[in-house]
Amino acid sequence: MLIRRATLLDGAVVDIRLGDTIEQVAASLSPNPGENVLDAASGTVIPGLHDHHLHVYSAAAEADSIRVGPAEVSDAAGLARALTSAVAGSDGWIRAVGYHEAVAGPLDRDLLDRLIPGIPVRVQHRSGVLWTVNSPGLAALGLGDHPDGRFRSADDTWTEALERRPAAVAEFSARLAGYGVTGVTDATPDLAVADRPTGLRQRVYYLAPGKRILHDDGLDLDALTVWIAERHRAGAPVAVHCVTAAQLVVTIAALRAAGSHPADRIEHAAMVPADCVDDLIALGVTVVTQPNFVAERGDQYRTDVPAAEQEQLWRLGSLLAAGVPVGLSTDAPFGSPDPWAAMRAAVHRRTPEGVVLNPAERISGRRALTLFLGRADAPASARRVVPGQPGDLCVLAASPQRVVDALDADLVAATVVGGVVVFQR
Repeated sequence: MLIRRATLLDGAVVDIRLGDTIEQVAASLSPNPGENVLDAASGTVIPGLHDHHLHVYSAAAEADSIRVGPAEVSDAAGLARALTSAVAGSDGWIRAVGYHEAVAGPLDRDLLDRLIPGIPVRVQHRSGVLWTVNSPGLAALGLGDHPDGRFRSADDTWTEALERRPAAVAEFSARLAGYGVTGVTDATPDLAVADRPTGLRQRVYYLAPGKRILHDDGLDLDALTVWIAERHRAGAPVAVHCVTAAQLVVTIAALRAAGSHPADRIEHAAMVPADCVDDLIALGVTVVTQPNFVAERGDQYRTDVPAAEQEQLWRLGSLLAAGVPVGLSTDAPFGSPDPWAAMRAAVHRRTPEGVVLNPAERISGRRALTLFLGRADAPASARRVVPGQPGDLCVLAASPQRVVDALDADLVAATVVGGVVVFQR
């Protein structure tokens, strides 16, 4: 196809010929016979956005879920009302997401049984790492004698029996295309090749089997070091989930002991003590983080995290200033899948109540946009609209300056993957 009158981020106005890759970029190109022509009308054209960390199946399933976090439910009675008024999905389950202990304390099967008896229910913690299942749900899974109904998300001994809807994946993919997203990195751990989702319009990169989730109650430096060393000996990088300072410190120690790979990643880095920044630089590890959580959960952090430690939360500006390679993502469905909202959060860092959390970590709109343009295998290396790059582009109905000022998904006019229009407003 041919895109005419495209304004690049540097202000140049060009025509772009592309297929699976970008073939030509010039001041003026004549259409070839039969070539699909898209007039950008002097709007901005950028490489398609890449969300560097999300979970396709979970994000797709969210459409059939109810939200039961502090923003939606305030106490146990409200949780009971939300669950009893929910409509079960095609698999007979009520699926709830976003739960936090601030609503009704820690969940177990007995508490869920009291709130909503008689129908299978599973509730996911806001962190994404824990599910709680009630007794009817446990019976449906063949695990009726389970002591508390609490399961880690990465435990496939219970998830294999759950239904996956391919149509939901296609719907989620269409939603991403409307945001200008042309590529995603699925960060689901232990996702077998045979189980990978199909029907996406985006190019997909997988972290599994190189993704490892850590838990503070089971940190094992020696085991983590051995796993990292085995991956590196095979010539492969690792991606380690670190949402607490303890997890980050242990991961840094393991990488020091095992040696680093140029494509190693720290996922989230939700808490980064100041004395860990130099370690990240020395290791050359890339941090893939989610500033959207400041905008979505910032007020809860201000309650849960001691004031003296809040400067560690969701660092961004300080990491970039120190020279740490960084890429951005949304962590959908645990965060909103709108990458433009994540960019705005990186710029403003306002909590839902309007408090600016760690103002020193704010970055410019242009920098925030660039951090969603990285390569799948190198999130900190931004792609450009030049020949040889993938034919994945986002066409925006605004000037470059307005784009970086507004950072608004409503400006997306068209999304192109491999020279094919997959979304047009």
